[in-house]
Amino acid sequence: MGPQGTPVIGRDQIGYENDLVRLPVDTHLRLDSEALPRDSSFRYFIGSLLAGYSRSIARLRGRQRSAAAHSAFGQTRLVLSPTAPLTPWILGAVLALLLAFMTWNAIRKNRRDYSTFKRQRSTKRRQKTFRKWLRQSFLNFGGAAVVVLALSWQFIAPFQDAVERWGFVASARQAFDDSGPIGPAITTAIVVIVVGGAVLGIFLARREIDSQADVPAIGDVQALLPRNRAELKWGAALAINAGVVEELLFRLALPALIFGVTGSAVAAVAASILIFGFLHIYQGLPGIVGSVILGTAFMAIYLATGSIVVAIVVHALFDLRSLVMIPVVVFGVHKELGNGAPPVKKKIADDAVAPTS
Repeated sequence: MGPQGTPVIGRDQIGYENDLVRLPVDTHLRLDSEALPRDSSFRYFIGSLLAGYSRSIARLRGRQRSAAAHSAFGQTRLVLSPTAPLTPWILGAVLALLLAFMTWNAIRKNRRDYSTFKRQRSTKRRQKTFRKWLRQSFLNFGGAAVVVLALSWQFIAPFQDAVERWGFVASARQAFDDSGPIGPAITTAIVVIVVGGAVLGIFLARREIDSQADVPAIGDVQALLPRNRAELKWGAALAINAGVVEELLFRLALPALIFGVTGSAVAAVAASILIFGFLHIYQGLPGIVGSVILGTAFMAIYLATGSIVVAIVVHALFDLRSLVMIPVVVFGVHKELGNGAPPVKKKIADDAVAPTS
């Protein structure tokens, strides 16, 4: 310790406690020689300390720049920015691959499998096929929804904002938001009434079914209806699964992806509905048309309420109507144990509206 006092090294000052020199650390650490004391030992001490301090600052700033660049790269890799010029091209490539896979799956695979399924008489084989379809739907549609949402999540809000500029959507959304918990309850009640009314109508007309050879139907769906108690659980599982994964993909993820590519809410809504309908090609042209109508209704519910959960519940209830309620209420298949060939004695009516699964 010298006459100047104890040495002090701080963020912006250096020297002895009785003779401090302030350092401009946010600049290039240049120090006017006139500001230093004339003592040569102290000048040497300051010079050495400044050299080491400058090197430390340079290394620290280099690491910070490297970390910032790495962080920016990581964010670019994991999240596609809506303003990045390459984002539409990347999303377009993802959309093209997804459409190619779904088209191949619908035309070649689903039609072939469904044609084989219609010829099956053993309930064990039918249940095996139900199980396979359930697994494939969950993995294909559910997996696609997860991947697409991970890439296009940031486009959901802009898509909804663009849709809300449509007058009727804005009015419906406002009314639904103002209703609080009453809105979802009313929506669900309406769906239950419509679904229950359709089942009741078929139940009341069940005695006339045998005398009507050609009952109007939407799509080739007769083979899908469960024929015994064992098949009912698969019908219920398929209905609930379809409500969840198909709504997540075709009402939430796919419109956001298409909006990210085109920037058009109209194109996003129309294309996702048409794609949803096309994937039911195994039900024939009537099945495609019916699925487009149902897809439009589900999309309207999602856009009007702003809640994908409401759309999921409505979709699942509708499919449960076809795959559970009608077979149980009208044909009593829950009384059949399913130990042999198709046990349903009465011809299954074709007026069951095609399930969307």
